[in-house]
Amino acid sequence: MQDPTPRYLVPFHPKRVPHHFTDILVIGGGLAGLRAALAVDPRLQVTVVTKETLKQSNSQYAQGGIAGVLDPEDRFENHIDDTLRAGGSLCDRDVVEMVVREAPERIRELVDWGTHFDEHAGELALGREGGHSHFRIVHALGDATGKEVMRAVIDRASAAPNVETWQDTFTLDLLTHDNVCRGALVWNPAHGKTLVWAKQTILCTGGTGQVYRETTNPEVATGDGLAMAYRAGAQLRDMEFMQFHPTVLYIAGSSRHLITEAMRGEGAHLIDRDGHRFMPDYDERAELAPRDVVSQAIVTQMEKTRHPNVYLDLSHLPPALVRSRFPGIGAVCAQFGIDITRDPIPVRPGAHYMIGGVTVDRQGQTTIEGLWAAGEVSSSGLHGANRLASNSLLEGLVYGFHTGREASRRALEIPDSFQALPLANERLPEPDEALDLNDIRNSLKSLMWRDVGIRRDRAGLVEAQEMTDRWCQYVFRRQFNEPAGWQLQNMLTVSRVMIAAALEREESRGVHLRSDFPQLDRRWDRHLSYARTQDA
Repeated sequence: MQDPTPRYLVPFHPKRVPHHFTDILVIGGGLAGLRAALAVDPRLQVTVVTKETLKQSNSQYAQGGIAGVLDPEDRFENHIDDTLRAGGSLCDRDVVEMVVREAPERIRELVDWGTHFDEHAGELALGREGGHSHFRIVHALGDATGKEVMRAVIDRASAAPNVETWQDTFTLDLLTHDNVCRGALVWNPAHGKTLVWAKQTILCTGGTGQVYRETTNPEVATGDGLAMAYRAGAQLRDMEFMQFHPTVLYIAGSSRHLITEAMRGEGAHLIDRDGHRFMPDYDERAELAPRDVVSQAIVTQMEKTRHPNVYLDLSHLPPALVRSRFPGIGAVCAQFGIDITRDPIPVRPGAHYMIGGVTVDRQGQTTIEGLWAAGEVSSSGLHGANRLASNSLLEGLVYGFHTGREASRRALEIPDSFQALPLANERLPEPDEALDLNDIRNSLKSLMWRDVGIRRDRAGLVEAQEMTDRWCQYVFRRQFNEPAGWQLQNMLTVSRVMIAAALEREESRGVHLRSDFPQLDRRWDRHLSYARTQDA
């Protein structure tokens, strides 16, 4: 079937839209984006565009920490092996080695910038999470690492004279010509549309958890960067691999809150409705098995007990330790009358981290010249088919640094006299019939959770494909004038690629579980890539 995806979401003409020129455009203000901005040569001007405030990103809400070999008893080879064991043969070993070996330097850099990681006896306190063979996770504020790291990095970026930030600004589309990225079209309520022309563009827009009904991701995670890259003709890869976090607070009617992996690292047990500790029945590593194993075990146990959730039990741990280590989670649970030192916490899996993304090389270069990507929006080869806990903030730091440095090098070779291009998009006739965007969005999220969730099969995936294609046929024919419509179009764009990849991969590997193809199949030791045919 012909791809209905439009090249640009909205009408624009260069004679009717203001222009802004910058050296480096960074789209996304999370950890990867700000680290990229800080790596740019100070002689170059950086414009960071983020669709809400700098404090609204997946990075901000990260609880667990950052993995790195800092313990004298640990070795780089151990961290490398743990990452490869979790991600399997789809990991790029060279990328894994590069990221792991660079981790201590990037963590020390955060400390130098004023990040206050938790300490014990004057040394960094190191935690352990599922899939790790050693204690190597640095954390902050107990269970609010992202909040503290982002505080320090935001302060650092705010003090950089060559970095300006446009908050509450929605990036609509990348501007491309002859497979070269020249910037982006952005919008905000105060100024409307602006054509931002840049010598180099770095995409750091995070993930797409909001395509699922159950997710740990904030409202901003609607896959905008993935969708705009796809519309521009960039290659997307490994889009069938969405990681589901095993433990998300499950209380009917409330927001879904992440319950950090570090709880299990400290010794918490997973029990079912009958109080049975079930993880040893599924894996010898019990609660410290990788996330895909734990998530799938929880779903099976929920089916066995005919119960909508399982429970995380910390009652056997010292109450003082639990309170000091997990103050944020304790406060959230207390709002629902749960004392985490003695009461079991109701949990179930939720969509957490998009492993796939825009294909990049070791420096973060995408398949489009002048376009780079870092962090969750990218597919670097670090995570393979299943991300190891606390490797995500690390990837954002390492690839943020590399993309900022390399984009700088390229930008310095381009003269300041670079010009705007006569790119435009025509206005389409406006349909008479109004659309209930919330209804379509909620239907999409429920469909993705049901048919493209933790367990998948051909019948469900075909149903999902047919339904999303039907929605796309009429949603993509419209040009909306506000973010709700654009986000829905982005969510549909990304969902279509995710469904196609999940349908094509006829095996079970890592976070991708096909109940009709339950075994790992070495014939699928390869990446699945998708790209839209370019027309601009």
